Amino acid sequence: MVRLQPDPFLNELTSMFERTTEKGSVWVTLKHSSDKSKVARNKMKKSGEKIEFRCLIRATDGKKTISTMVGAKDHQRFQASYATILKARMTALKKRERKDKRKAVDSVKKQGASKK
Repeated sequence: MVRLQPDPFLNELTSMFERTTEKGSVWVTLKHSSDKSKVARNKMKKSGEKIEFRCLIRATDGKKTISTMVGAKDHQRFQASYATILKARMTALKKRERKDKRKAVDSVKKQGASKK
């Protein structure tokens, strides 16, 4: 797994989406994390130091896995860029066909009335 800075991560994520347009998927997972180990975090708690939690973001297309860490300061900018990429790449999604409940009920009533 390769850990990148946020901007190169977004560039690589864009190329992953481009590679999988015809066939394949890209999975993105989010997890809150800290760069410190559990032992280091416990020491920091005992000494009264503030622990900065970050968001660990991983993306994979099955062949290649990339990740990045985003802090609270950069979160807004990263989220806006990430949302733009997702909106641009979700063109293959189809709108869900919804059946109108009234039409379904009316058709059932008509079928019941025609049988009598």
